[in-house]
Amino acid sequence: MLNRVKLAGVALAGAAGGIALALGINGFSGSGSVIAQVPPVDDRAVVRMVPSSAGQVALSYSAIVKATAPAVVNVYTATVERRSSLMDDPFFRQFFGGGVAPQPRVQQSLGSGVIVGPDGLVITNNHVVAGADQILVALADRREYPAKMVFADARLDLALLRVDTRGAKLPVVRLGDSDRAEVGDVVLAIGNPFGVGQTVTHGIVSAIARTGIGISDWQFFIQTDAAINPGNSGGALLDTQGRLIGINSAIYSRSGGSNGIGFAIPSKMVQVFLAAADKGKLVSGWIGVEGEPLTAESARLAGMDRPGGLLVTAVVPGSPGAKAGIRTGDVLRSVDGKEVADGGQLRYSLATQGVGRALAVKLARGGVEQNVMVTLAAPPETPPRQLTRLDGQSILAGVTIANLSPAYAQELGVGLPERGVVVVAIDGAAPAARLGFLKPGDLIEAVGGKTVALVADVRALAGQGATSVRLNRNGQRAECGVTAAGQFGCQS
Repeated sequence: MLNRVKLAGVALAGAAGGIALALGINGFSGSGSVIAQVPPVDDRAVVRMVPSSAGQVALSYSAIVKATAPAVVNVYTATVERRSSLMDDPFFRQFFGGGVAPQPRVQQSLGSGVIVGPDGLVITNNHVVAGADQILVALADRREYPAKMVFADARLDLALLRVDTRGAKLPVVRLGDSDRAEVGDVVLAIGNPFGVGQTVTHGIVSAIARTGIGISDWQFFIQTDAAINPGNSGGALLDTQGRLIGINSAIYSRSGGSNGIGFAIPSKMVQVFLAAADKGKLVSGWIGVEGEPLTAESARLAGMDRPGGLLVTAVVPGSPGAKAGIRTGDVLRSVDGKEVADGGQLRYSLATQGVGRALAVKLARGGVEQNVMVTLAAPPETPPRQLTRLDGQSILAGVTIANLSPAYAQELGVGLPERGVVVVAIDGAAPAARLGFLKPGDLIEAVGGKTVALVADVRALAGQGATSVRLNRNGQRAECGVTAAGQFGCQS
């Protein structure tokens, strides 16, 4: 069996399936300001030393655990699933009577969470609570509270819950600064693996700035060898000062259990998420620059002795990047003092800084390094998304499409480019659904053999009864359509 990245949650009963395109951020009503209820970040430096005596080796983490474990909770969810039945169809009911309605199926799951506000604010993973009809939070002291969603963002895989404490103050874990974490730092992971009860594991930071994992759009994680298992999702990753530096989210495993490769969302991103909760929407800074990781060959052509940085492949005219003088062919080496090796690291750097913030960007041009200042802007929605459901007799009938823009691409959150035409939804009876050649998130590059750039282009060609389409799925292109012999097929 191949190694797989698994979200570290536990399904207790039932199963759910299906493919969906994230359509942005889910906002939920809450009361009071979120950020005002969260204690300020504790960004004091960690004093690092190697044990130098038998007494130091015998030191215990029990004091840290006693101080923080009460603020790590179990999160139980229940989702009611109605199974379809022939009796749901009026046509069959008239012949067979009312029949017996199928009993709803309840899917239960388990995860962990961290109390970050004494008045009942709990942070967890979005995949732990997404779609839940009921959420129950259980504290380490056996108190239980029903919880409501306050805010969630599937792109970050984070969710904020609120419990009604009826005036009681809850213990909290203070947020630390994950940007201060270094490889080799000792960390503790607290959660409820496999539902056995609250468990503490110990390890080190194995890697930082881990990207390309395929869990989150901002793909920037702290990697640890502290044991993380199903049920740990949403739990705490703590430094040796008892500060929250990450939310445990996933593991890399063959069996589904811990292999010593776990991933946590950095607390810096948690801070951004909490600040966005009051606004109901998270908007990342934008500079209008696209790029690809530097290879050994492209580094040589750029006059560099080794690969390291992001090769700029496009700069949007009039964007902050263009105004700062960034050009196609430049190599971005660092942003705000943080190394940039790929698009995931760049997105993280921009996401953790506010719109309007001026950042120092180090770039290489012709082998010569220089520094420029770039002021982050909100991504523009140009062109307008123009959500359109295609009708008629074409191969795309029943498909809903939209124009991509910097703002809409960021909102969809599936690693899409900032221009083009994207598939948003497909009707169940549409030819694309029956033939299975198109999925939400696919880019439409040509219809009927003609290149398209906007929704209007696709709509015009589909209206002429087009029988072929060229699609792009994660960089893989395919031409699908009906042949002269009347057969349908796809060629890549």
